[in-house]
Amino acid sequence: MDNTLARLSSDVPGLDQICGGGLIAGSSYIIQGRPGAGKTILANQIAFAQARRGSKVLYVTLLAESHDRLFQSLSALDFYDAARVGKDLTYISLFRTLLDEGLDALVATLRGELARQKASILILDGLLNARESGQSNLDVKTFVAELQGHAAFTGCTVLFLTSARIDESSPEHTMVDGVLQLEERLSASRTVRQIRVAKSRGSGALGGLHLFEISRRGIDVYPRLEAALASPSAAERPVTARLTTGVAGLDERLGGGLPHNSVSVLVGPAGSGKTTFGLTFLKEATRERPGVHFGFYETPERLCTKAHALGIDLQGLAASGALTLLWRPLTENLLDKLAYDLLRAVRETRAERLFIDGLTGFERATVDPHRVVEFFSALTNELRAVGVTTVCTWEVKELSGPWVTNPSPEILSQLDNVIGMQHEMTGGRLKRSITVLKVRDSLFDTSVAEAVISRAGTGLQVTGTMPGGGAAAGCGAGH
Repeated sequence: MDNTLARLSSDVPGLDQICGGGLIAGSSYIIQGRPGAGKTILANQIAFAQARRGSKVLYVTLLAESHDRLFQSLSALDFYDAARVGKDLTYISLFRTLLDEGLDALVATLRGELARQKASILILDGLLNARESGQSNLDVKTFVAELQGHAAFTGCTVLFLTSARIDESSPEHTMVDGVLQLEERLSASRTVRQIRVAKSRGSGALGGLHLFEISRRGIDVYPRLEAALASPSAAERPVTARLTTGVAGLDERLGGGLPHNSVSVLVGPAGSGKTTFGLTFLKEATRERPGVHFGFYETPERLCTKAHALGIDLQGLAASGALTLLWRPLTENLLDKLAYDLLRAVRETRAERLFIDGLTGFERATVDPHRVVEFFSALTNELRAVGVTTVCTWEVKELSGPWVTNPSPEILSQLDNVIGMQHEMTGGRLKRSITVLKVRDSLFDTSVAEAVISRAGTGLQVTGTMPGGGAAAGCGAGH
């Protein structure tokens, strides 16, 4: 006996995942949110997706607004297809029926329309109006129960849309199979949209608040990374092989290069050579063993210009397919969207090496600072699972003093390898230095080495131990 519940694919990116696999066919759901939260867009996006799959959809409004205004708004969205309206999707208004004849007449009319249209999806926009037409909670329960009963008998999935706050004690909440709550709020001076599966009967939904955005595509939901990837998508396979950094003289200090599938961080102040390190790391990418650059500060054009000054043909690498350049301006970003964009690029290109220029870009994107440690844990675990060797940067004012608290110790402990980069004025000239501070489960050279930026196509180079920088014999094992 197959106990698997039939699911509806919403075609809303991320929604099916937070709902535990999609909406359950033949069930009833409330979509709740204040005006402007995105309820109507979400419902119509689901409706058009089902229509494209051959289902009949009945969209009933209990609002005073005309359908012309609705279609005018929907026409700006990519999923809207006017040719399906009146054919696969039927829009009717029963506002006057409810106003003049009450809930009993509304139920009777809906039954007739469902039978006539042979609809498998019913969307009722304006549950608040139906609720206010009832004389008591019993009337509302009776209305919802009768509509649910008829819909379940015919295998119809029902979506109730309401701007009223639905709490757990309300009659509607207790009757339906699921509740989706949409909210729009201010976080400092920016607007943040979030969705929550407040009730999910028969489904293992992802709890908590998930970010979403509205664009020409409609709604995109970004499940919280630490919930969606509480465990990595694949088991991490121990690898003993090493990957060259491309930085001449550094691999030996690391014990043979960076361990495959590891996550390394370059810590240092601005101008210490962190981005140059990353470009040097990526110049080793090939079409067979590609790389990805994910940055927040420099456009691809500026990055290629910078690389050209170092003698590195970044533009040629990108044109050949050996390198993918992704730039996300440090303006208004969604934390989880950044992570999914990054992971998608790594998976699609099957990248062997990844350079993230600016972990602080993720930190700046969060609207909930308490998430940062768990978010980075999920992200780094997944990067290891997909088999990419990652180098990222974290800018600090200086390596001395309290630098180990920024990044926080909780984040730092999640990173496999730590390389410190520094610069100082010596004898009237700027000198850069590099120090291997940590290589997990490996022996490494702890001495301070001089780092030189070359214009001859080699990028960053390590030329030798700095005077007073300690002897090469001072080796340690990272933990």
